[in-house]
Order: sequence, then structure tokens, then C-alpha cells
Amino acid sequence: MSDPAQIEQAKKPADVPPVVVKKYANRRLYNTESSCYITLDNLADMVREGRDFVVYDAKSGDDITRSVLTQIIVEEEGKGQNLLPTAFLRQLIGFYGGSMQGLVPPYLDRAMSAFAEQQEQVAASMQKTMGSMTGLFPFGNLEEVSRQNVAMMERAMTMFNPFPRATTKPEEAPANETAVLRAEIERLRAELDAVKGKKG
Repeated sequence: MSDPAQIEQAKKPADVPPVVVKKYANRRLYNTESSCYITLDNLADMVREGRDFVVYDAKSGDDITRSVLTQIIVEEEGKGQNLLPTAFLRQLIGFYGGSMQGLVPPYLDRAMSAFAEQQEQVAASMQKTMGSMTGLFPFGNLEEVSRQNVAMMERAMTMFNPFPRATTKPEEAPANETAVLRAEIERLRAELDAVKGKKG
């Protein structure tokens, strides 16, 4: 019997080009595919549906996708959809212009990818067992899975914490902070690779 995940993957178009969106001086967004004006909410829906898009400044032609995605996050947070803890935001701001800035984006990208993959595994497991009368999940307690995901993200942000605790004495700080951080990065990469290996 065919794997439902493989069937679903086969249904998805392999090479669908991203939707091109133009942003005009009046802040209006124009979807060139549907030939109509759209809102940030429409773009947020496209992200949730897995449809890729790029946003260009209509006048300069500059790619402003990153700033528009940031605007979407600000809008969602303003609606009370608080996904980003205050401590995380402070830590993130602290990295701008710092020596660790280059390491943060790829690490967060990998951490979030691993998080998403684990959630997909849980969702697939739930689908397979919905008809079962026992209600047992092969991946164990869902609360435990969520706890592991939160712990992974907390470890990530603790590793990159630019604001040391006031209780830490100077003599307790590592002699070579860069070496310690690199070792921690390698350890976390090994954990992520192990998670991906279990999938395979």
C-alpha cells in the first residue's frame, strides 16, 4: 500500500515558481499572478499554505521580501499571536552587529527545520492512528514531544545568550568563550543530524 505522505508529496507541483508581488509607494501590494491587490494577511495565508512568493519594490526593483515577512510577524504579534518571547527578542537584537551574527541565521534555520519536521512526524502519526480505538501514538506522549521541542529551542537561545546573568562571576566565565560556543554548535548539529537520521 502506498505511503500517504508519498502520495501527498507527489501531488505537490515540483517546480512552481514563486508568486511575484510588487509593493508600491502607497504601501499597496500587487499580486502579479492574480492581477489584484492583496494584504499582508493574504501573504500570511500564502505562507501557511506553503506557497512561495517574492516581494519587489515597484519603483527600485529591490527584493524586499525579508522586510515584508518581518512586517507580517509584527502584524501577527499585534493581534495577540505571541510566538516570540520577550527574552528571545532581546537576545536576537543583541546579535545585530556582534561577532556571532553570522552564526545565528543558519543555526536558527536548522533548529526551526528540525522542529517543523518533528511536528510533521507527529501529525502523520496522528493521522495513521485516528481510526484506532486505543488512541495510542507511536511517537509517545504529545506533551513530551512538545517539551523536547521547547527544550531544544531554549538550549539554542541559551547558547547564544549575549546577556550573561548578573550572578555569574568573572572567574566562572570560560577561558575561551569562542571555543566553547563552537563546541556547543557542533554538539547541537550532531543532535539535529541524529533526528534527521531517525527519519531516514
